[in-house]
Amino acid sequence: MYAFLVTVLIIDALLLSVIILLQAGQGGGLASLGGGTTDMVMGGRQAVTLLTTSTRWLGGVFMGLALILSFVASNRTAGMTDVQRQLQQAPAPAPSAAPLIQPTPPPAIPDTN
Repeated sequence: MYAFLVTVLIIDALLLSVIILLQAGQGGGLASLGGGTTDMVMGGRQAVTLLTTSTRWLGGVFMGLALILSFVASNRTAGMTDVQRQLQQAPAPAPSAAPLIQPTPPPAIPDTN
């Protein structure tokens, strides 16, 4: 569920970016680069209305998905198994002192004198 919502959020963000870039702003925007193709297809005012409405809807969906994902992410610990909860609550074991390895002395050579 979480991965699906993140995927929908990413697709929504990409669509929102494209729609915003297509809008004609103060300088004309990317919509004017097509040589007036948006004017020919939908007419001048209809293109602005469609792009503005699409921006509002996609922005609302983006904000809603972001809010839902924040709640899902904060409650994600509720879906943990018992073993995961025990491991998370258990204190970390203290590092045990490794026994020092003493070098063994070489065998004594019997004195033949």
